[in-house]
Amino acid sequence: MRPITDEGPRPLAAPAAARSAQRRAAVGLLKACHPLPSATVTGLATLLAAAFGLGLGSAAGTVAAVAAGQLSIGWCNDRLDLRRDRAAGRRDKPLATGAARPGTVGTAACLALLACVPLSLACGLLAGVVHLGCVAAGWAYNLWLKRTVLSWLPYALAFGLLPAFLTLTLPGRPWPPLWLTVAAALLGTGAHFANVLPDLDDDLAGGVRGLPHRMGRRGSVASAAVLALAACVLLTAGPTGRVSPAGAGLIGVTLALCLVAAAGPPALVRGRVPFVAVLVMSGLDAALLVLAGGAPATGQSWP
Repeated sequence: MRPITDEGPRPLAAPAAARSAQRRAAVGLLKACHPLPSATVTGLATLLAAAFGLGLGSAAGTVAAVAAGQLSIGWCNDRLDLRRDRAAGRRDKPLATGAARPGTVGTAACLALLACVPLSLACGLLAGVVHLGCVAAGWAYNLWLKRTVLSWLPYALAFGLLPAFLTLTLPGRPWPPLWLTVAAALLGTGAHFANVLPDLDDDLAGGVRGLPHRMGRRGSVASAAVLALAACVLLTAGPTGRVSPAGAGLIGVTLALCLVAAAGPPALVRGRVPFVAVLVMSGLDAALLVLAGGAPATGQSWP
């Protein structure tokens, strides 16, 4: 008589464990791409494409190019920061916790960058070159500039050129008006100051000394708030040269967010509230462009 064993179900356990490991690896890879900033920039590009009146095919192409570029920048950032994140004990970083493998993240960054090249150029040669310049600015930040006093420059360039990438896909290849380019650059620079705040202390311990780190927490919060407010004023008054009642209300909301971010209690400033406030301001500004009917796409000059 043979002894009763539990060997029967065992062959099913290995595939189940493998599927679970694959799911964890996929989630870790997704988290390593900086999903919130990547989704925010891609969503902003989507709204701007709608505001400028891009056709469905052109809009899909530009959004795909922006998404690929953002994924490559996010994965590149986490891969390069692996040693510093491990030393800081960052539990929110999949590479530092082992939830994602360095080789997988590095390969994903390179593949996303390779995909970004044809996706960008498919939108037109000039538009593609402009967008690849935006992506190159992001990689330059990761590789070098984030540790220098010029850490703000890639953000200003990448955000400032994003509207041009979209308008240059339109018939006639128009450049966006100056006020829109300046406003986008201001928003990007403000986002940089806000984005580093939650990691400021860890960055300093790891030897990162970008401009926000040299200015300190309060200076960075104030800079992010002022830059976002200035961008809001430009986006509100730029299309017509005057502020509408709705625009005045938007400026008021943005001013209130600035006061919360810049004059709030220290405990509030140490969290991610300033960064979220800047994201909210950016979303409000993008919504204003959509409601304005895409006036910036005409290539009009400064009013």
